[in-house]
Amino acid sequence: MTAAITPGRARICTLFLLGALGTPDAVSAQSQSEEIAQDVAEEVAEEVDSLSTRELDPLDGADEFRASAPMTDFADFGVAWPDMSQVPDTPAATSADAVGINTEQRYSVTLRGIDTLDEADEIRAQFDALSVLRENDGDTAVVAQINRRAEIDRDLLNELLRAHGYYDAGVASVLSGETGGDEIEVVFEIDAGPLYRFDSVELPGLAAAGERTDELRAQFPVEADDPVYAAEVTAAEANLAAELGNRGYPFAEVGEEEVVIDHANRVATLTVPVETGGERNYGEIRVTEGADEIFDADHVATIARFEPGELYSTGMVEDLRRAIIQTGLVSRVQLTPVESEDPSLVDIAVEMEPAPPRTISGEIGYSTGEGARIEVGWEHRNLIRPEGAIGVRGILGTDEQFASLSFRRSNFLSRDQVLTAQLFAGNTNRSAFDARTAGLTFGFERISNQLWQKDWVWSAGLELIASDERDVVGMAGLRERETFLIGAIPLSLGYDATNDLLNPEQGFRLSALVSPELSLQDGTFAYARVQLDGSVYFQLMDSTTIAGRVRLGGIPGASTNNIAPSRRFYAGGGGSVRGYSYQSIGPRDTNNDPIGGRSLVELALEARYRFGSFGIVPFIDAGAIYTDLYPDFSDLRFGAGLGLRYYSSFGPIRLDIGTPINPQPGDPVIAIYVSLGQAF
Repeated sequence: MTAAITPGRARICTLFLLGALGTPDAVSAQSQSEEIAQDVAEEVAEEVDSLSTRELDPLDGADEFRASAPMTDFADFGVAWPDMSQVPDTPAATSADAVGINTEQRYSVTLRGIDTLDEADEIRAQFDALSVLRENDGDTAVVAQINRRAEIDRDLLNELLRAHGYYDAGVASVLSGETGGDEIEVVFEIDAGPLYRFDSVELPGLAAAGERTDELRAQFPVEADDPVYAAEVTAAEANLAAELGNRGYPFAEVGEEEVVIDHANRVATLTVPVETGGERNYGEIRVTEGADEIFDADHVATIARFEPGELYSTGMVEDLRRAIIQTGLVSRVQLTPVESEDPSLVDIAVEMEPAPPRTISGEIGYSTGEGARIEVGWEHRNLIRPEGAIGVRGILGTDEQFASLSFRRSNFLSRDQVLTAQLFAGNTNRSAFDARTAGLTFGFERISNQLWQKDWVWSAGLELIASDERDVVGMAGLRERETFLIGAIPLSLGYDATNDLLNPEQGFRLSALVSPELSLQDGTFAYARVQLDGSVYFQLMDSTTIAGRVRLGGIPGASTNNIAPSRRFYAGGGGSVRGYSYQSIGPRDTNNDPIGGRSLVELALEARYRFGSFGIVPFIDAGAIYTDLYPDFSDLRFGAGLGLRYYSSFGPIRLDIGTPINPQPGDPVIAIYVSLGQAF
């Protein structure tokens, strides 16, 4: 920032901006005299000589005054220093250490005189972050070191006060306490003086925006009569630059501000030049040579959330950059607005560097519901360009064996639309059923994610399955294996009005799943699996959210025995009714194994209390399974417990410990669940 000399002004100084509010790199300063000289002509001359603006760090040169720095040698005056060992031992002949001058002592720091300022807390916080004294707080130092650090911090306080609009501030430092005692108190006596305000704020060049001038001027929220507060000016400049880009001006520039201080009237003028560069709409997307080996310009346009001809927005360009990174195929991407042949348009140049396209994954685990398991996988995420992934997956476990070959086409036809196909075979052995299954599935869905959380999501699919399953036959509870040939068309629709995908605190969610199915097993049976889910979230205070969930399901069209065990409803487990084992709730056979049912009901209520990066969640769940078509809400099984949360940068990690309140025979005393994201 520059300062200007204006005739008739008693004094001119620089406005020091602390752009990052508390970091040493953000401090920009201009030295100036502490008092006004008697001769105005001399002062103006001195100001002119020092007019060149330079960046100063308030801690510049402070390293030599650190606690570990050696003391400067005494100057050689050409006269030998007396040998103190030869001086008679009299009260007047005491060494420096005896009076404490070279004795290392601890010290404390006190700021006095700023408590009445509105900005007192902010000034203290910035001082604590930048202070040399604070940096070495708790260490010992000799008086000379403490004194020199106090001088540096006194200059720092002057800069901070000027940055907050106090241009006539005075700061004095005093060392109090007995020299050689337990601790020295460094006291800064501060007289902030009057608060300077802006007399005028000008943005020359902004008028080139025409009808948008007033709209853009509102994006620079610094007005005449506002305090001369450097941080607000910096924030306003950044906001204006961002909003110019977001409102159609890709080549806009916000120039270096000029501030003139009038000490006589205690006001300042602010001038920030603006070059709009002209309003533009989106033109075409250009992928640089070599980058099209990952995917071409047409696919980048598919990922983009803007169309040619729409008003340019920097925010949408940044969204596209993040979405390209999210594909996992790009390690670095740079999007640059460039001039188009049409002067009303701006093209986007895309430069990308590829990331490794292949992934090998593995997992070893154990759970009470699924037993021990080893899972391995291999995937090439761009084998069929663009974004056509081929994957192979296998599971070897005590209760499950599985193998699959899959195809996944991400961003198919539109952003976050996914086309999938899978050929699989597996053997699953659960308490509820065991099934030897092979099948072919297809799916097409619109998904939501943290980068772009959708209001509406949907999916449509096709399943062709052959499954040989164990089932209970007759009143005696005999087990027999039966083969089912199943064709299904699962359809789902969801609406999300919450404020966060993984950790919602406000809003609600609704979803519906309808899957018409045809089953061939000793005849042909047609039925439909229907499931409705809803959840709601209320934020009672900043730290506490109340969350509730309900799930209802029914299978009209066939009796329980005609529905393959793997297609029935089950309840119990970490995503269902906590405190119970996986799929353990509901009717049971003579061997005390669950048999599933045609309808279900699940309810859940929890209070999420967060403190910092951690949280606790008391909860109560309930659920039941029925062999009738409609749930009658009888025989509900209740579970309660306490959850712990760690709120990581990618979402909450949950640990829930639950216990059944009214267990059935064989239910566990406690159950533990660990996963990413909230329970619902």
